[in-house]
Amino acid sequence: MAWELIFFVSACIAVSAGCLMPARWLPPLPNDKLLHFLTFGGLALLAARIATSNAQQVWWLAGLLVASWAIEVLQNLVPGRKFCWRDMAANAAGISVAAVLSQLTTKM
Repeated sequence: MAWELIFFVSACIAVSAGCLMPARWLPPLPNDKLLHFLTFGGLALLAARIATSNAQQVWWLAGLLVASWAIEVLQNLVPGRKFCWRDMAANAAGISVAAVLSQLTTKM
């Protein structure tokens, strides 16, 4: 479990840095919403591996959703970036799909 936590924290730092970088520093992204979906889905899968119970998993995933909202709010302070509800929807969808997948795989 230690490697999952280290990887999760490192990934969160990288995601936060990328999301809070000024727009002019970023390369053109082919499908921004797909990246949001995959990124937060991946973080949610890691969080699900770290959680030791279903209740704990709910807290981890809720925390990820709140963190994704906080990142979107903070983007208003970054040049060329702004809050986007579609990004939030993609983040929430990624977290939700990962939650379902993690429950399905633990039942097997």
